[in-house]
Amino acid sequence: MAWFYTVLGAVLIAAGLVDVFQTLLHPGGRGKLSRLVTRAVWAAGRIAGGPVRSIVGPLAIGAVVTMWVVLEVLGWALICLPYVPDGFSYSPGLEPTAYPDAAEALYISLVTISTLGFGDVVATDGGLRLLLPLESLTGFALLTAAVSWFLQIYPALARRHVLAIRLAMLERTEYARILDSADDTSSSRMLEILARDFIQLRVDLMQNPETYYFHEPAAEILLPAPLVHAYELGRRARQSRRHDLRLAGELLTAALDDLAFFLRSEFGGPGESPVEIFRSLGVSRGED
Repeated sequence: MAWFYTVLGAVLIAAGLVDVFQTLLHPGGRGKLSRLVTRAVWAAGRIAGGPVRSIVGPLAIGAVVTMWVVLEVLGWALICLPYVPDGFSYSPGLEPTAYPDAAEALYISLVTISTLGFGDVVATDGGLRLLLPLESLTGFALLTAAVSWFLQIYPALARRHVLAIRLAMLERTEYARILDSADDTSSSRMLEILARDFIQLRVDLMQNPETYYFHEPAAEILLPAPLVHAYELGRRARQSRRHDLRLAGELLTAALDDLAFFLRSEFGGPGESPVEIFRSLGVSRGED
């Protein structure tokens, strides 16, 4: 059975590390396990509703990090299990036979991955003495990965908030009505800025898809109303007699089309036109 525990443990360790790599280092954020956990937390948050839904994004990230830690701890515990207790030296006063082997292996794995190093149980088997320092390095890597993930997510959310506030201000000032009245190029420059911001939003969602599940009503760009309003700005600009404004409108519309179909392909929902997709996604997020 020793080989079975070793192989199973190696599979769990590899699954966790591969998911960390795909989630944080792959340009598309393609961690399959992390996506399953995130979507499960999102579904549970929708069912719970109320305050829970407002913190489902941070909860999902915490659940994913916990999943990574559990996979690594269990994987290394399985590798240690065949060597408990004969492959370890115990401090005076500890009786190895007083604890189940599985619980002892789990304790060793937890202490090692957390880099606490109590020193009450020390590996004496030659292979384990070489392998267990790697578990400590894995624990340090997981801590670094979790901190790096938060550092990636919150700048993306901040950019989303800036775009949401800009759109809200344009809507309050009825910018769509006066879009074609100015003779200068300020209106076309504004639409080009919006197009650039929507392209950035699409890239942020591709690289950090978990940010989609952050629900912050004070500045939520993924509500259907701001997106539909931006689409209306592009439509009106395309009807302008000014070449620069028509071109800016085409650019904004293209950016919104790309965002809409990306959202549908990545996060699901019905709808054929971008406006239908935006509205359906708002309903699916409970934000219609």
